[in-house]
Amino acid sequence: MASTRISKSNIARRVEAAVRAVLPRSARIRVHRHDSVVDLVVNGVPIEATWITEGGLRQIRGLLTRRRACPDIVVARRLSPGAREALSAAGVGWVDETGAAEIVLKSLIISRSGHPDVSPARPPRWTPAVLAVAEALLYGTNATVAAAQEATGLSTGSCTYALGVLTELELLSSEARRGRGSARRITNPDELLDAYATAAAGKAPAATLTVGVTWRDIVTGLIETGRRWETAGVDWAATGAVAASVIAPYLTSVTTAEVYVDAGTIGDLEVVAAKANLRPIEGGRLTLIPFPTATSRVLAEEIDGLPVVPWPRVYADLRTTGVRGEEAAEHLLEVVRGR
Repeated sequence: MASTRISKSNIARRVEAAVRAVLPRSARIRVHRHDSVVDLVVNGVPIEATWITEGGLRQIRGLLTRRRACPDIVVARRLSPGAREALSAAGVGWVDETGAAEIVLKSLIISRSGHPDVSPARPPRWTPAVLAVAEALLYGTNATVAAAQEATGLSTGSCTYALGVLTELELLSSEARRGRGSARRITNPDELLDAYATAAAGKAPAATLTVGVTWRDIVTGLIETGRRWETAGVDWAATGAVAASVIAPYLTSVTTAEVYVDAGTIGDLEVVAAKANLRPIEGGRLTLIPFPTATSRVLAEEIDGLPVVPWPRVYADLRTTGVRGEEAAEHLLEVVRGR
């Protein structure tokens, strides 16, 4: 199986293709490459382009901090809204492979919206089991079959497969010893987190249900509603902004909530809602979603009275909610790693 990393020999080709896609057909481009930096000459104008595989807010902040001189443009597979905003604020142009671009140079001005309707695809082999094991590893579980099975409740075969996939993706490094207790280690925590979050975003929930609530305080109201579910034997845990508000407060106002519940279909979600005397309503402030992985349910923990899913899942869910959500996700990561 191919690595998640892009070989240096392909960087120049992808940078050229992405830039060429946003230029007029008559534009002439010459390319010179050295590692992740590609020097382009567009109609005689030199442009320094830096390739960054995953274009999230954290990666862009790191790039802008590390480099003494900023590149003319940054090119990526897909740049998040937060990443685009950060680059624009820094005066750095950007292009991504969706066809979106914003470049403002002395002799070149480009603004393209691209294809925002194209949702990120879940990378091959990122099955629910692989997502569950990755989530557990990020949460602190040892990278062994025995530990993964204990943390997730998945079968030995599922955990063995998941660890094997993550190793082939070069997100884990494997030791020679084999067996349930043989240890792997995370190659790079940031790469594993980004790959997991991207894969999680590419897997749409089986169903969702919005219900109406009249709570003044979203956390207090959710805790009180959750008591009804617990009495009825329904497993549940908060995610997104409301979960982040108790793990690592950042957003000044949280008025909606997303909750994972033990359900599989829209009918199951309606039954869960009814057990808490909630009624479906379009545009309701509470959204019910089936648990996405075994780990999200098994490793949920209570913080300040609110059950929340493991922080990697909260992080992944926040990243899909726009610029403010992405900023809250990076704040969450800083708080969790600073403990």
